[in-house]
Parts: sequence; C-alpha cells; structure tokens
Amino acid sequence: MYSKMLSDYLAGKNIHAYAFLGAHPYRKGTTHGVRFLVYAPAAARVELVGDFNQWEGSHHSLRLEDARGLYSIFVPGFEMYDTYKFRVYDEDDHWVDKCDPFAFFGELRPGTASKYFDLAGFPWTDEKYCMERSQQWNRPVHIYELHVGSWRQKLDGSLYSYEELAEILVPYLVDLGVTHVEFMPLSEHPLDGSWGYQSHGYFAMTSRYGNPKQLMHLINQLHRANIGVIFDFVPSHFVADTTGLAKFDGTSLYELSSEKSAKSDWGSLYFDLVKGHTRSFLASAASFYASYYHIDGIRFDAVSHLIYRRGDKNLGPNHEGLAFLQSITKTLHQRYPYLMLIAEDSTDYPNVTKPISEKGLGFDYKWDLGWMNDTLRYYSTPFGEREHLHHNITFSMHYYYSERFLLPLSHDEVVHGKRSMVDKMYGNYEQKFAQLRNLYGYQFTHPGKKLVFMGNEIAPFREWDESKQQDWFLLNYPIHDAFYRYYRELSRLYHSDPCLWAHDYDGEGFSWLMVDNAKQNVFAYLRSYHESHAIIVLNMSPTHYSNYEIGVPFAGIFHEILNSDDTKYSGEGMVNAHPIETKPLPMHGQSQRISLQLGAFSFVYLRQSNE
Repeated sequence: MYSKMLSDYLAGKNIHAYAFLGAHPYRKGTTHGVRFLVYAPAAARVELVGDFNQWEGSHHSLRLEDARGLYSIFVPGFEMYDTYKFRVYDEDDHWVDKCDPFAFFGELRPGTASKYFDLAGFPWTDEKYCMERSQQWNRPVHIYELHVGSWRQKLDGSLYSYEELAEILVPYLVDLGVTHVEFMPLSEHPLDGSWGYQSHGYFAMTSRYGNPKQLMHLINQLHRANIGVIFDFVPSHFVADTTGLAKFDGTSLYELSSEKSAKSDWGSLYFDLVKGHTRSFLASAASFYASYYHIDGIRFDAVSHLIYRRGDKNLGPNHEGLAFLQSITKTLHQRYPYLMLIAEDSTDYPNVTKPISEKGLGFDYKWDLGWMNDTLRYYSTPFGEREHLHHNITFSMHYYYSERFLLPLSHDEVVHGKRSMVDKMYGNYEQKFAQLRNLYGYQFTHPGKKLVFMGNEIAPFREWDESKQQDWFLLNYPIHDAFYRYYRELSRLYHSDPCLWAHDYDGEGFSWLMVDNAKQNVFAYLRSYHESHAIIVLNMSPTHYSNYEIGVPFAGIFHEILNSDDTKYSGEGMVNAHPIETKPLPMHGQSQRISLQLGAFSFVYLRQSNE
C-alpha cells in the first residue's frame, strides 16, 4: 500500500511524507481510529505506548509493513490530544521511547510525548491575500522578527496563546507599517533557551502557545491584515535529546554516523544529508509549512553549515549540503512559486540567490551580514576615529548587486553581551538615540529588503531575554515614545515611496551623490523610480551645519519629508521647513547643488516636488 511513497521517501524525492508517516485518521471497515506509521529500519520491534494503554505496549506492537523498515498499527477510538510515543527496541531488547518524528502536536515542555491532532477543517479566509502574494522582489519588504513568548506577556507572566496574540499583535504590526512577520522557530523544542533552533518536532508547532489551529487563526488574521508570514527553519542540525530523532532506531538514522562529526558547535547533531530519507524529511517539513500553514516565506538558518563543513571555509565545501540546498529550493519553487526563500548565510560563497540553472543555490534573498557587521562597527566607533572606517559605510554598494540582499538587524545582535541596539551607539545618552534614528534611516533607505528584531522600535537598553517580555513601559518615557513614533513614520515612508524598493536589485534606483567625505562623516545618495527622485543625507558626526551644500544631477525643487533631528523625535530641531531649490552651480561632479540645514547625527529625507 505504501511501497511507492516509501520508495520516494528513501530516494529523497518525497516532499509530502507527512501525508502518510505519523498519525492519521483511518477507518477500518466501520471502525474509526488512527493509523500510525513510523520508519525505523534497524529496530528489532516497535510498540505504541501512551496514556491510552498506561504506557504498556505489549498489546500494541506495530506490524512490519515493509521489509525496508516501515511499521504500522491501527488503534480504534484514538482521540484528539491523546498522548503517545513509539517504544523502539534493539536486538538486545533494550528500548527507548521516542516522540513521533511526524507528529503534528506535542506535550508542553518538559513533557516530550506526541499528541494526536487532526489538522483538517480549519476555516481559512485568506484567499485574497494568497492569490496576490509573490516573492516581493519589486515590492516593499519590512520584516518584523518575532519571538512569540517574549514579545508580550500577560500581567502574571504567563504566555499568550496564538489566538490571543492575534488580537494584539496584528493591529500593532499594521500600525507599525510592517509587511511581514518572521517567527523564530515554532517547531517543537525542549529547551526555551534554544529559542527553537534545536528542535525535536519539525512538524509539531510548539504547544507553548496553544494548538495548531490556533496558530492557523493567527496566520489567517495576519493575512487578512495584508501581513505576510515567514517561518524560521533549521535544516542543518537538531537537538540531541534521546526522546527525539537522535539514535532513533538505535542507529544514526538521521544524524551523521560518526559521533565526532555529527556533533555541532551548539551541542546539537548535524543531519546526514547523504541519506535520501533525511532529505525527504526536511523537504517535507518545508512543504508542510506552506501547505498547512499558508506561510509566505522560509528563512533557512545556519546556511553556512550547509555550504561548508561545520560552517568553516577552511574545512572545504559541504557537497551534500550544497546539493540538498539546490534540490530543496528548486522543489519548493516548483511547488510554491510565490514562496520567499531566504538564506541566513555569513559566508562569501557566490551565487546564493542565483537560479539553479545558473549554478546558483536558488534562494530569493540572502542576509547581508557583512553590511550588518560593518555598519554596527562604524556606529560604535568614537566620532574622531570614524574617518578611518569610512569604507564600512560605502563598501556594501561595491558588492551589493552580486546577490539579492536583505539587510538584517536581528535577534543575534542584541544577546550574549553584544548590548542592545541603542546601547551599541557610541556617545552619551542623547547621542545614542540620535544615532539610532540615523542608523534606521540608513537601513530603510539603503537598497535591499529590511529585517528588524522586535522591540528595537522602542530602543530598549536591556538585551533581549527570551524569558521576559519587551520593556513596553519605556513608552511612558518621552525619548522612547518619540523614537517609536520616528520608527513608525520611517516605516510608513519606506512602504509608501517606490524610490526605496522598486529598483532594489537592478542598479537603476541608487547612486551616490557624496561618497568620499570621510573627514566630516557625511554621506549623500539618490534613490529613484522612473521620474521620481529622493535625496538622502546622513550626518554621522556630532557637528551640525546651517548651510551644507551637496551636488545633485538635475534641477528641481525638493521638500523635506522626514528629518530625524525634528524636535518631535527628541532631536535638536535643525530641520528644513521650506522647499529646497537647486542652484545651477556644479559640485561633486554634478551640474547642480542644494543647500540645507544638517543637524548632528541627522538623517534627512528629501523628495522631489511633483509641481
């Protein structure tokens, strides 16, 4: 019955393995129940245990359905939320209880049992959004990276369910001008401190926040508000806990066979991507998210470890990992052509976002971690030394068009002693806020899609802690409230102006106006869309100027749309309230020039007048 599906699974060609492996409703004659299937080729025998049989499996032995290692059992009357595990025996009659690799739900930690859950029947109402979605190459993309448990908590410190979260999260993101929310891994995981990056349930969305249909409700509500959903996916390694995939049938079924090579720097286990069933397992997980949860994008974590052995270029290419990436991106694009596939990749490996036909890896976007590191180093450097790091700001545009880059300021930058974003800024208290406003102005007007970690919009000084909610009380303080309002206006400006996203990747939408003023730490560039133009000026120094001149390539009138030094954002008030008209005097190699007020650490956004 399952021979062809199993053959494809073992060959690495089955992306819907969740449709037959695991626990599924089944009718045997007139009897309704659940059929369980598990792949455990090295097992001597397998039993089903759970609350339903008081964890005694002698009367629930699975039958060997296929000599290649597929076991099955039908259990009449099995109910939703009933717990179970597979008791896997070796030839010496030693056994280990394993949660179901294909379970759709599980116990709340510290419990590790699987729970039967029927996913069918959720009343989706997001058809309009789903019909219009795409990979967004020529559209605005402002991603809000979210850890569900620490975004906001109830007064008693307990966690909101997915369903409850929808009531407060969706309107907040709409008001903020976000286009997408990226959930840090929701796949079931035993340790809160892993943030979901060490999973033991790739098909089970974590029970910390409720059941799968409650998550579907949250996604449905996000879609109805025109907000896309991106899942964080970890295809390189998994948690080493004995209740999960590790030594599943007594052998290295999913992980590399050598214990030394299998163990990652995180203490987790690397997937063995030579094995066809492992490739099918991971591809099926990605396909499952798109099919059942209607997601719009997948962010692949730790891609460097799939490109190079252990993520280290000196150890050479990971040929199995590279082949897997090409296979899974090709397959997902064929099956879900709208899906945004995003590589979190810290290497300089070429062609990550090139098509497979051009010997690329097939991703739609790649995180520009070089931009992130260069930029944050610049802003944390004392003012008098910044002229020596001028290249940190200009360098990104030297390589930018080699890939489709996404600019991330993610959770990784605000943990483990790295300090919060505002605290990274060099200078005194007020200067830190002024520079953070400048930094986000730079990020949102630099070519490339944007990702910002939750809470950064209120400029907290505390590093992120997954056990605590964001410091929302900060909005009671004027400088934090002003920063939030500035961030919201910047986000809305980005979304509304095609100059900032329509030509992100074709080279027509960006040009430097002033790129070599290292002494003054001032930069200026042009963003364009057809006949519409915007001028961005960044003063990254503590000096203000009352009559700062910049060369521009054409005559016209510009209006100041946003200035981070405005007093309503807690700035000093050096704004340009009146229209700025170009003068026919050559400067910086341009035929015209403009003159404007430029506050210390200010970000100034000027838009060409349509009059």
